[in-house]
Amino acid sequence: MNMKLPSFNVKDLMREAGTTISTQVSRVVQLTEEKLNLVPDKTEYDNNFEALIERQESTKALTEKIVKDCESVLVPVLGNRVEDFIFEKIEKKKPQRLSNIEFLGLDFIEAGGVFGSDGSYGSALIKTGQAEQKLGQCERDFIANTGMCFLQPLKKFLDGEMRTITKEKSVLEAKRLDLDSAKSRVRKARSLIGQQTAERDLRVAQSEYDRQLEITKLLLEGLGSTQANHLRYLHAFVESQVRYYAQCNKIMHELQKELASLGGDGPKYEIVVTDEEIEAASRNNIHSEPLNYQRARVLCSYDAKDNSELNLVANEVIFVAECSPPHSDYMHGKQGLLKGLVPKAFLEILED
Repeated sequence: MNMKLPSFNVKDLMREAGTTISTQVSRVVQLTEEKLNLVPDKTEYDNNFEALIERQESTKALTEKIVKDCESVLVPVLGNRVEDFIFEKIEKKKPQRLSNIEFLGLDFIEAGGVFGSDGSYGSALIKTGQAEQKLGQCERDFIANTGMCFLQPLKKFLDGEMRTITKEKSVLEAKRLDLDSAKSRVRKARSLIGQQTAERDLRVAQSEYDRQLEITKLLLEGLGSTQANHLRYLHAFVESQVRYYAQCNKIMHELQKELASLGGDGPKYEIVVTDEEIEAASRNNIHSEPLNYQRARVLCSYDAKDNSELNLVANEVIFVAECSPPHSDYMHGKQGLLKGLVPKAFLEILED
């Protein structure tokens, strides 16, 4: 069977390649002359645009710093963070590792078994070890919740919107170099034909620069609206901490009572935490799932239209429930500690 091969115009390909190389060379020459202060009239951005760029750069740098430091708080061991990063990139399940407090709990339990659970000290060691393991589980839940409701949205922002802005800024800088290079060729033109060609190139370069400037400006101006979403993520992070420390407080308060019931010489002081204080700290425990919640997989990513909705990432699993009263297009969703409306069309209900 004869197959017709696609035809290639070698001259066109060479011409396009030559044009690309010529453009790159012109940009390098223009940039070099600017570094050497040999350019009399470099195109400058106006003060408003410069302020937008400054805000974008500070937003990027500070958000990256927040993400990095938060990861350091959640997973203090650098080696573990590197391992988690690798597993995340290859889309494999992260290894389940015990925390230091869980290892300590196991040591307490082991020692209590050796010393004898019928004795006061052995029994106290076992109870303390069990409490330490509960603390470890609370810490594990806190890390998972914080990752879902705080770190993941910020990382998505950096990898999505911020990366797009950075790319468009690079394109704008290239168009700016092309424009200034075209201006330079107009100044250096000696013949009438050369002058006309250079002026035509200048008009094209000016048009492309103006268009890219407008695109980049719109993206930079849109950054202001992202702070409302980031504020929601911050609220969720704080609520996660409140819940975590309230749980830890309750566990240790109960352990304190159990150890006191065993007798022996206890401490000369007692940290008194009332049941009312524990209840007040735990009142906002929004992690526990109502019976009517179901698990659902997100079919494709969705950007929230306003603060009443949740941002969704393709293939993530969230909890959903029917709205009250029921809504034909939306369900009530829970994404870690975030709550909001989610469109039914973007969901696949999973069987338990």
